[in-house]
Amino acid sequence: MGLPSLSRRQLLTAAGVLAGGCAAPRTVGEGRTGLRYWHLFGGGDGINMRVMLDAFRAAHPHIAVEAATFQWGAPYYTKLGMAGAGGRAPEVAVLHLARLAGFAPGRLLDAFDLDLLAQHGVHADDFPDGIWRRGGIDGKQYAVPLDTHPMVLFHNTEVCEKAGLLDADGTLRPIEGAGRFTAALRAVRKVTGRPALVTETLGADCIGPWRLFSTLYSQLGGTILTPDAKRLAIDDTKALTALEYMRMLVDEGLAVRRVDYVGAVGVFNNGDTGFYLNGEWEMSSFLTTGLPFSVTRVPNLFGRPTAQADCHSFVLPHQKDRGGAANEAAHAFVAWMLKNTVEWAKGGHVPAYLPTLAEPEYLELTPQSAYRSVVDDVALDEPAWFAGSASVMWIELGAVFSGVLTGSRTPQGALAEAKSRLRTLLATPNPFGGAA
Repeated sequence: MGLPSLSRRQLLTAAGVLAGGCAAPRTVGEGRTGLRYWHLFGGGDGINMRVMLDAFRAAHPHIAVEAATFQWGAPYYTKLGMAGAGGRAPEVAVLHLARLAGFAPGRLLDAFDLDLLAQHGVHADDFPDGIWRRGGIDGKQYAVPLDTHPMVLFHNTEVCEKAGLLDADGTLRPIEGAGRFTAALRAVRKVTGRPALVTETLGADCIGPWRLFSTLYSQLGGTILTPDAKRLAIDDTKALTALEYMRMLVDEGLAVRRVDYVGAVGVFNNGDTGFYLNGEWEMSSFLTTGLPFSVTRVPNLFGRPTAQADCHSFVLPHQKDRGGAANEAAHAFVAWMLKNTVEWAKGGHVPAYLPTLAEPEYLELTPQSAYRSVVDDVALDEPAWFAGSASVMWIELGAVFSGVLTGSRTPQGALAEAKSRLRTLLATPNPFGGAA
C-alpha cells in the first residue's frame, strides 16, 4: 500500500538508530544555539530554500542552522515519523499539511507555542482561516503553513493569442464553465492541429489524474470522506460528472491521451500545445527556456472556483526534552521564514503568510502573483492518515483515474474501483499509530 506496517516497537527501535546517528548538540561554539532543520526540497525549490537559509544565517549569527535535505515522498515521511517516535528528532521540519493527521500530533509531533510565535510577530490571523485551522488538533497548533501549491492552468500566450483567447492587455480572457473551457480547447486545436491540453495521464506512481479529478470534483462540491475521515462520502453523480468530462477531453482529441509526467512538461515546453494543467511548481521549468507562457487559476468549470492543493508547513517533530534555547530558535526560524517568503514565491508557490501577498516585491513577480487569490479556494484532502502529498491514496487513485484518461477504464468502472480501494484504506490501521 506504499507504507510499511510497523509496530510501535519497530518504530522506536528504528528511530533510535536513525535519530541517534544524526543528532547534533543543542549549543554550538560560543553562545550559539544549534538548530536542526529537515526538509524535502530539491530542484528549483531547493535552490530557493538555500537562498533563504543563507539569509537567515546572516541575520541570526547566534543560531547555527544544520539543514538536511531528504528524498521526497515516502522515504522522507518514514524517516521523519520514526525520528519523532524516538523523541530525538530535529528541532523543526517540513510536512505537507494534508498529511498532518497521520503523524500522531502529540506523540510524533510537538505543538507550537503560539505566544512564542507572537513574540516574533506571527499570529493566527496572518493566514487564511481554513489553512490555519487544518494545522490545529484538539486546541493545539501542530503545523504552521508556509505556502499552498495548487493545480493551476499554464497557457502558451502565442498560441492562445492566435486562437483569440487573450484580452487586449495580453492576459487570458476569463473562462467560466465547462462549455466555455471546451470551446477554448477547440479554438486552440484549430490553430495547432494537435490536442490543446496536456497533463500527466500515466506512469509509475502517477498522481496527475487524481489531482485533476480532485479539482473538478471539488468544484462540484463533492467530498471523498466524511469530515472525521472515518467513512466514505463520495457523491456518485458528482464524481461521474468529473470523470466523464475527463474522458471527453481525450475522446474528442482535446487532450493528450498517453503521456507521463516528464513527457507532459516537454510537450508544453516545446510549444506543442496551448494549455498545461499541473502544480505551479513547474514554473521554474518554463522560466528558464524562454517559452512564451503565463499562468492563471484553474477555471471554474462546475460552480466553485476551487483547485486541488496541499501546503508545505513547518512542524516540530517530537523531542523528549523540547524546550529552552533550541525551541526558541525553532520558533524564531519559522517566523523569519514566513516573513521572507517572497524568495520562496519565485518558484511558483503561493505564500500562506498573508502580509507577503500585499508586498510590492511579491506583486511584481510575474506570473507568480497572478493566481494568488487561489489561497482562499484550495481543496485539501480530508484529514486521513493515508491522504496528502506523496500519500498512498494519491498513488492508488492516480492509477485508477489514469485509466479514464488513457481509455483502459470507463468512468463507471473507475469510480467503483476507487471506492473499493478507499474502503480498503479506511480499514487499514495507520502504521504510525495516529488517528485513523
